[in-house]
Amino acid sequence: MQTAASILVIDDEPVLQDILKTLLTSNGFETYSAMTAAEGMQRLFEEEIDVVMLDLMLPDRNGLDLLPEILARAPDLPVIIITAHSSVESAIEAMRRGAFHYVPKPFKNEEVLHLVRRAAERRQLERENRFLRSQLEGLGEIVGTSRRIQEVFALIQRAAPARANILVAGESGTGKELAARAIHRHSPRCNKAFVPVHTSAIPDGLLESTLFGHVKGAFTGAVNSRKGLFEAAHEGTLFLDEVSTITLETQTRLLRVIQEREIRRVGSVESRSVDVRLVAASNLDLWQEVQAGRFREDLYYRLNVITIEMPPLRERAEDIPLLAFHFLQTFAEENQRKVTGFTPQAMDALTAYYWPGNVRELENAVERAVVLTQEEYIDLETLPQVIRNDERRPVVQAEVPASGLDFREAMADFQTQLIKAALKRSDNVQRRAARLLRLSPTTFNEMIHRLGINDPK
Repeated sequence: MQTAASILVIDDEPVLQDILKTLLTSNGFETYSAMTAAEGMQRLFEEEIDVVMLDLMLPDRNGLDLLPEILARAPDLPVIIITAHSSVESAIEAMRRGAFHYVPKPFKNEEVLHLVRRAAERRQLERENRFLRSQLEGLGEIVGTSRRIQEVFALIQRAAPARANILVAGESGTGKELAARAIHRHSPRCNKAFVPVHTSAIPDGLLESTLFGHVKGAFTGAVNSRKGLFEAAHEGTLFLDEVSTITLETQTRLLRVIQEREIRRVGSVESRSVDVRLVAASNLDLWQEVQAGRFREDLYYRLNVITIEMPPLRERAEDIPLLAFHFLQTFAEENQRKVTGFTPQAMDALTAYYWPGNVRELENAVERAVVLTQEEYIDLETLPQVIRNDERRPVVQAEVPASGLDFREAMADFQTQLIKAALKRSDNVQRRAARLLRLSPTTFNEMIHRLGINDPK
């Protein structure tokens, strides 16, 4: 539960202190009083203050001189200047020196409450941003503190020092290449090359030459001999992204390279030894691709010595604030924008959204917001429409009969219908059905057993 914002009033007029205390406490604020500058500074040392209301005319010091000391102790602390009409120019000078705003005497209650609420909200945002900064951690560029991502970190750290090949599985946008880079960075090969290959972007006819190299005259256009990416990754790490898109013919050559640890350039009869650690990635279920005859079973076992599952963002929603803040810092610096955080409404929308595009979609949304916002904080209106309305989330119409129903039974029936429908659409393949329902395969399997589902029809 969020505690009430605390307001320190530094003013030597007892009547004004009483008025402000009554006004603020009746509106949910906690108040502290100080009659002098020295007493005010002492209060700042003793209490956790969210907003300061500072009179410019104090018996022991001028408030304009006290302001820099307050801000030196707490740079993010909002200070509202209390001033007589005759001293408005001094109040404006205080704002130039970092004061949040000013309120002239005699003041209107609504005006004071409006300023204090704004200042308290800003203080809360700054506090949340400081917390995010302190929590921002990860393995390389993978950010998160959730249990799911910490399990990934632990597995990477255990597997990275070995030579074993690794398969990184997960939906598009979950950070599979970042995981591969983290594996390389924490391995004994970290001082050698990390070579990424996005196999789906290379035409079939060029992939073999790209991976294994070619000799002069091997094919039309091969005017010079060229080494392939396996040789470029010698003693380092080769990352094969979307490995399921490789043709069966190239899979056969890839299997030989893994088994023999040597390559033969296209058009050559000479073999060359290579020492490469392979990390492969796929957003498809490779075992299902094996069963469908589109992927070699022996190659699957060679690549899948260790599997790292990158969880979808919806299964680690507690990481969304950290990720959003991480991207905000990155894009604010790149675009030279003074954007420091998110309003509570914007963060609520980010954490509630379904993120079918995973971390990559979040990154794009934050970049867009940083570029478009004109304020210090990203607000709800700066986010894409689909996130504000969450239009991609399915809407379920529910009716309750006049006679009533058993809620638990109704929920179990609805879950059963959804699971059967997903199994039917995915040809009774559980992993595909789980993906349709945005569930982990383990959770999906547990639900099938709990609900006693056998036949998807």
